[in-house]
Amino acid sequence: MKKILIINGPNLNLLGKRETSVYGNKKFEDYLKTLKSVFPGTGITYFQTNIEGEIIDALQKADGKYIGIILNAGGYTHTSVAIGDAVKAIEVPVIEVHISNVYSRETFRHVSFIAPVARGVIAGFGLDSYRLAIENLLYP
Repeated sequence: MKKILIINGPNLNLLGKRETSVYGNKKFEDYLKTLKSVFPGTGITYFQTNIEGEIIDALQKADGKYIGIILNAGGYTHTSVAIGDAVKAIEVPVIEVHISNVYSRETFRHVSFIAPVARGVIAGFGLDSYRLAIENLLYP
């Protein structure tokens, strides 16, 4: 069975109630059930944390165990050199994902320390951004 890890960073545990006009009104855990039903032959593991170091630990521990990682580092995308370095240091491909179109938002969101070392970036398709990333990992 092909295995994929989804890592969500800070404040993504508030999906469904945080800025619903930007992020929608669905909890990620509910959407995860949909993903698992759409990709029944794929082992999808989910991890969420608000702590930068835990994202780095999860990336390092995932190396060699998954065919790919989907990473929505939230606000750390724009601030964390350390997460970018962790992505660069591992061999498993990482796809950076954002629910909103970060390029149509505040200027500081246009900078990513992950994008230069990720396989690719998917942004602006709502929660469906995760499905698109899974499809890329399964059918490159």
